[in-house]
Amino acid sequence: MPTTRTIKRTQLHEYLDQNRPVVIAETQWRDLLERLAPISESYLRRLLRSSGVPLSPLAKGVRQDSFEELERTLLAIDREYAQAWAAGDRERRRACRRLVMLAKDHARWALRNPKTSPEKKAEKEEMILWMLTWLENPGAFAAWLALRKNAVRIEICGPKLSNY
Repeated sequence: MPTTRTIKRTQLHEYLDQNRPVVIAETQWRDLLERLAPISESYLRRLLRSSGVPLSPLAKGVRQDSFEELERTLLAIDREYAQAWAAGDRERRRACRRLVMLAKDHARWALRNPKTSPEKKAEKEEMILWMLTWLENPGAFAAWLALRKNAVRIEICGPKLSNY
């Protein structure tokens, strides 16, 4: 007897075969959430990533597999947010913020898990800082991130001597 996960995966592949989307944009994302309900957004994202179909930034969400993925997805959402701001699209801005808040909450859950290693906790604390900074001021995030990455690099490697 097939499991719910197997049924959801099959339904997703049927949808992809029938519709052949070039990219999963917000319209397809909402359609899939509705068609496959009940399904969690995180599970649907995992299924879509494994399908190989490209995802728009709002369908992809915030990835926390690595700092590189976190940076890439936060900056992509940042661009979406800026476009929504310029267009006066309040709902799209809310959707961007919601994704970042959801990712921040997931990082906090991982942080509170007693099985999480100290190294992973330190990583999640830094990731949470990035997401909180994005939420506080999306427009300044890219510049802040460049400064933060440099500061962390200096902190790890020690201060660099200048040629005065």
